[in-house]
Amino acid sequence: MNFPVFISTYLEEALTKAGFASVDALSQIKASSDSKFGDYQFNGSMGLAKEAKVSPRKVAEKIVEFFALPDVLEPVEIAGPGFLNLRIKPQWLAEKIQEMAADPRLGVLKPDKVKTFVIDFSSPNVAKPMHVGHLRSTILGDSLARTLRFFGHTVITDNHLGDWGTQFGIILHGYKNMLDEKAFQNEPVKELARLYVEVRKLFKTPEEIAKGVIDPVQNACRDETAKMHKGDQTNLELWRKFMPVCLGEIDLVYQRLGVRFDHTYGESFYQPFLNKVVQDLSASGLARESEGALAIFLTEDATPALIRKSDGAFTYMTTDLATIQYRVEQWKPDAILYVVDSRQSLHFSQLFQIAQQWLGQQTRLEHISFGSVLGADRKPIKTRSGDAVASLDQLLDEAVRLAKEVYQAAYHQEGETQSKESLEDLNRVGDVVGIGAVKYADLCQNRTSDYVFNWEKMMAMEGNTATYMQYAYARNRSIFRKGELNPDNYRNALIPVLLDTVEERALALQLFRFEEALTLALVDYKPSLITSYLWDVAKAYSVFFQNCPVLKAPNEGIRQSRLLLCDLTARVLKQGLELLGISVLEKM
Repeated sequence: MNFPVFISTYLEEALTKAGFASVDALSQIKASSDSKFGDYQFNGSMGLAKEAKVSPRKVAEKIVEFFALPDVLEPVEIAGPGFLNLRIKPQWLAEKIQEMAADPRLGVLKPDKVKTFVIDFSSPNVAKPMHVGHLRSTILGDSLARTLRFFGHTVITDNHLGDWGTQFGIILHGYKNMLDEKAFQNEPVKELARLYVEVRKLFKTPEEIAKGVIDPVQNACRDETAKMHKGDQTNLELWRKFMPVCLGEIDLVYQRLGVRFDHTYGESFYQPFLNKVVQDLSASGLARESEGALAIFLTEDATPALIRKSDGAFTYMTTDLATIQYRVEQWKPDAILYVVDSRQSLHFSQLFQIAQQWLGQQTRLEHISFGSVLGADRKPIKTRSGDAVASLDQLLDEAVRLAKEVYQAAYHQEGETQSKESLEDLNRVGDVVGIGAVKYADLCQNRTSDYVFNWEKMMAMEGNTATYMQYAYARNRSIFRKGELNPDNYRNALIPVLLDTVEERALALQLFRFEEALTLALVDYKPSLITSYLWDVAKAYSVFFQNCPVLKAPNEGIRQSRLLLCDLTARVLKQGLELLGISVLEKM
């Protein structure tokens, strides 16, 4: 249940009866930061007081006259200048926890109207290994897809690969002029990546270009791209030669991350449509010639959006417009979400404006932007610099290695021998904990902010980390193993829930907020709100675990109730982590 949504209906009725203008009560209901102020607060009295020209406290008193839910809430308290403190009755909360435990969806309701979302995320350039810069787009997009699907929406994921753009011109030039044939035969993707970096090093700087210095290498790369776009057989044959090995390398990374796509339509898929797009834009009057190129001027003083260069090559803008047209016609989505870093904001602002003017469609287009992953020098990590941590595959290898070290240290401390079974456990833990740590460390950040990549914080056993969440889950499951109990017995049987201690009630309240947390995470597409919620659940469970004996509870009724709370906690943690694309372990 989403309690703010539930209670807002009754609050709005009370406001109407009290003679106040209709307000959006839901936006004024917030979870209390301190339990002494209740479970939730209504903060709308201040705004209403200005309109009514009376004190906020008078407004609050008037609302309370008409607002009472004796089965749900304790008597409403007026605090400070006019805040309404709302405290849920323990018995009503206990009943909702009991219902939640019996529900496979953990109390999360499906929407009245199911929508269709297309999510465009990851989108690496095929001719280069995936790097840490692709991490945020990949796992953010995957988490949003998982969460929207969990709510019941239709989600279509599309990996819009960069398999036809300027980077191939760079690779082609490098292949023809700098190739190490033996290196290419042994490790083709690594050699192509080396060529990309080496060619980029030969480019003139932006400052030199601004001074009129000619850049023969960059011009040669552009020529190679244009030739490929025009159907040059040599370049097309090389492109077909590069693609399978590059795609194979990328797919291995996705398998490790547990990320899948419904479609992988790269830029090359849309190549046959581009001439028609340009013709349509010209015919509609949106595009006009400018210095031998075709461009769209949204305003006279705005930076023009090129759709065809003077050499005849098409641009990212042309391809992205063709992509929107295809998606709208084929999938008829309510929204298309682009999970792409904030440095592309201008491009998407122009793209969305042009698409709206050209197609006139009602599909909502949103840029889900995010900040950069920074190195220790607080600068974005880039592949073109050849930075060692840039390779995403290498980064995952390092995460797995560190996770194994932590696990092995724990093994030796407990005096265990390294049997075949323990080595299998080691590999499993390394994958689940290591990759989970990388994902969680990224997803727990506000997506619009930059963050510094830090191994020590990422792998910490304490604090808001995946490792801590996974350990909390495993510790929870150990209770049932120790008691030789089947957790399923606490999911369908209507076991009375007892919330007689502060710790039991606090844990129950956090569990009750599951749907509310997921809903808030989707409002601004921020998985970090899910990680914050899981952290609150884990902290509440830790306090409960320390103060409320479970297997040795005072009596059988309390024992059964606490076992139900334990199992529900584990299910919420597991489901929440699954929405982040993170697995759990039954033992750690």
